[in-house]
Amino acid sequence: MARAKTRHVCSECGGEAPKWQGQCPHCGAWNTLLETLAEPAAKGPHRYQSLAPTQSVVTLDAVPAETVQRLGTGSEEFDRVLGGGLVEGSVVLIGGDPGIGKSTLLLQALAHLSASRDVLYASGEESAAQIALRARRLGLDGARLPLLAEIELERIVGAVEERRPAVVVVDSIQTLYSSQLQSAPGSVAQVRECAAQLTRLSKQLGVAVVMIGHVTKEGTLAGPRVLEHIVDTVLYFEGDTHSSHRLVRAFKNRFGAVNELGVFAMTDRGLRGVSNPSALFLSQHDRQVPGSCVLVTQEGTRPLLVEVQALVDTSHVANPRRLAVGLEQSRLAMLLAVLHRHAGVACFDQDVFINAVGGVRIGEPAADLAVMLAIVSSLESKPLPRGLAVFGEVGLAGEIRPAPRGQERLREAVKLGFSRVLIPKANAPKKPIEGLTAVALDRVDEAIAAAWG
Repeated sequence: MARAKTRHVCSECGGEAPKWQGQCPHCGAWNTLLETLAEPAAKGPHRYQSLAPTQSVVTLDAVPAETVQRLGTGSEEFDRVLGGGLVEGSVVLIGGDPGIGKSTLLLQALAHLSASRDVLYASGEESAAQIALRARRLGLDGARLPLLAEIELERIVGAVEERRPAVVVVDSIQTLYSSQLQSAPGSVAQVRECAAQLTRLSKQLGVAVVMIGHVTKEGTLAGPRVLEHIVDTVLYFEGDTHSSHRLVRAFKNRFGAVNELGVFAMTDRGLRGVSNPSALFLSQHDRQVPGSCVLVTQEGTRPLLVEVQALVDTSHVANPRRLAVGLEQSRLAMLLAVLHRHAGVACFDQDVFINAVGGVRIGEPAADLAVMLAIVSSLESKPLPRGLAVFGEVGLAGEIRPAPRGQERLREAVKLGFSRVLIPKANAPKKPIEGLTAVALDRVDEAIAAAWG
């Protein structure tokens, strides 16, 4: 019996190599070549088809600007992350750690949509009986939700072409296989082929397809990198499985804003949206404590108030430790240098630990001022006054630079009862805001003096 031929495919770019090597010869990525079976050449007509019927060349001004129709999922937080709801003919990829709630959220969304639309839930990981048990546990046993327990791509495509549903959920893309390929489900070739075929089907029939994707131990979506380029929207489930709170973040969205955030709470009846997420990220202290500063951050179109905590302690080793949880590690070292040079606050012999309360991750530079004030507060054991919130980016020259959407941040602070906000001078409101004192600042040393002024 002849030995099956194999090849090595890059999980980043999809390039092929005849044998394994440490670096991909096509994109230069390291340790990304995976062994897979060599597929025979296609016979007869090419099996790939265009995503839409062929049209003649037209100019941009001749294309009608039609309003995109949205399908509400029944969850305000999920609709917010999607940009207002599902779009006909869109392909959404949602990833996250095992057991974090991906299948639960989509089952709840389909149960809501099934009351007014024809939908389909295709599961390759659970049987129909298992899905029914989970639906009863969530209180969704009365929903007339069509289920299909299948992992063969061609049968799922046939069911979609026959039923023409408005929304299809595929759980998960790594469990599907196409009979046209010989490799195992979950391989680079199978994931790429199945995703491409489902995308083609979505565009041709106008069906919204939601695919669940597995993640690797590094937290990235498993499979080829081209998978994220094919789809229209990429969502990530975040949060600790030991906590009841979950965050859904949009990293790519062709029909809405990126970096949008949805906050959920896991209950015995499934995932429920949190109407006031700022309350999750603010600790309730019985008394004022040093090292705590409230930051007004922005996640997509949503302003959030997050408590930034700092602990500064005398180091007993030659190299003091610098640790940031929920914030950028490299930015912490830069802020400590700025604090020393332009404010005279030295931490070269101190261990510095920074944490964003509630497990939220803050990537915007507008958190700089809050981090610095929390460090000074912990170092000098001086609590910041109650009712104080801050935001602003800090430059290497010690200047405080403006942050986007400053007015929305100020309104959110007032709504949650904060009476004083330290802000960059460029974000100063043109008209006074009732119940709020906005202190506009230029320099870091001015901000430290004004915080306790």
